[in-house]
Amino acid sequence: MKKLFALLLAALMVFGMVACGQTGDNTDGTGEANKPAEQMKVGFIFQHDEQSTYDKNFIDAAVEACKKMNVQMVQKTQIPESQKCYDAAVELIETEGCEIIFADSFGHESFLIEAAKKYPDVQFCHATGTQAHTAGVKNFHNAFASIYQGRYAAGVVAGLKLKEMIDSGKITAAQAKMGYVGAFTFAEVMSGYTSFYLGAKSIVPEVTMDVKFTGSWYDETKEKQAAQALIDGGCVLISQHADSMGAPTACETAKIPNVSYNGSTAAACPETFLISSRINWAPYFEYMITQVKNGKEIDTDWTGTIETGSVVLTEMGKNVAAGTQEKLDEVLKGLKDGSINVFDTKNFTVKGETLTSYKANVDEDADRAADTEVIENGIFQESKFRSGPYFDLEIDGITLLDRNYGE
Repeated sequence: MKKLFALLLAALMVFGMVACGQTGDNTDGTGEANKPAEQMKVGFIFQHDEQSTYDKNFIDAAVEACKKMNVQMVQKTQIPESQKCYDAAVELIETEGCEIIFADSFGHESFLIEAAKKYPDVQFCHATGTQAHTAGVKNFHNAFASIYQGRYAAGVVAGLKLKEMIDSGKITAAQAKMGYVGAFTFAEVMSGYTSFYLGAKSIVPEVTMDVKFTGSWYDETKEKQAAQALIDGGCVLISQHADSMGAPTACETAKIPNVSYNGSTAAACPETFLISSRINWAPYFEYMITQVKNGKEIDTDWTGTIETGSVVLTEMGKNVAAGTQEKLDEVLKGLKDGSINVFDTKNFTVKGETLTSYKANVDEDADRAADTEVIENGIFQESKFRSGPYFDLEIDGITLLDRNYGE
């Protein structure tokens, strides 16, 4: 009986060790059990929170990427473009132990560079910035995507809707005027609204566009007011580079077709939503985490594309023009294989002239001097010389209504 009891006890002990993962094979050679490695922590600094379509796009991608890469996500929201960004980075490092810091807003950049200089063993990554290639800070990196391609494709969808309105007699070709709500007269915004316009123009050559600026990335009241002013000024379709639901809701109320940004507004604006383009940041987050895990350098400037899954379009609204999907597939194929170049200079003029040469301010010097020839083989080479946009041309057909941001 005692012998049987001893055998049972031994069996239970072996079972317990297996269940707890403590077998003789799970050692480091010294007889001690290996301990699971602690999860890497990645810190994210967001200017707003999920109420902002811009920040929500980043937050969703961060959650997706961190889960996939098995790292811990630590986030700070409502961090303005001020010294509070630096403070947030310091706290994420010293209190949370983050090995990578990412910030999502243009104005965070200088504060993030300051933190990168203080913590050379931490990697700092920043969206939409311009200084990484000249700052000389090895652990500071910029990232963006060729979203101008997505905006061009969304513009094609808008152009097809305009054509449908013209063909049905709802408007004339002379009345094909779009409106655009922009945040600032930054190159990022200018690149976006110009590519959107050129996409529409490829379908309706007569189209024109008015642009109003709000002076804020996120101000629902100003964005709604700007959209309404554009509608009152005769615009029959509205798009935006602003982060709230202000413009889309104004369009839904007025029954004006709308192309949103950074996510679908189909649920809130089912009658007027056409399509939306956005940057999918998950591929970049996965890339930066992989590089750090493998002890490899992160690119100083990283530009995502349609091919990397970084430039995407949402589903289309129920009231797009017939044949839109087929045309969109054709355009996306052309953007991928290079047969369509968004900023081909033969497709636009500046003060009536076709450009053969243009120097842009790529290095963002203090005097903002033009420093780099950006037209090659008849194409404005956006995002070739740095990831952040530098297209700042004012092309014919687009009217800027308020350079002082509506004030």
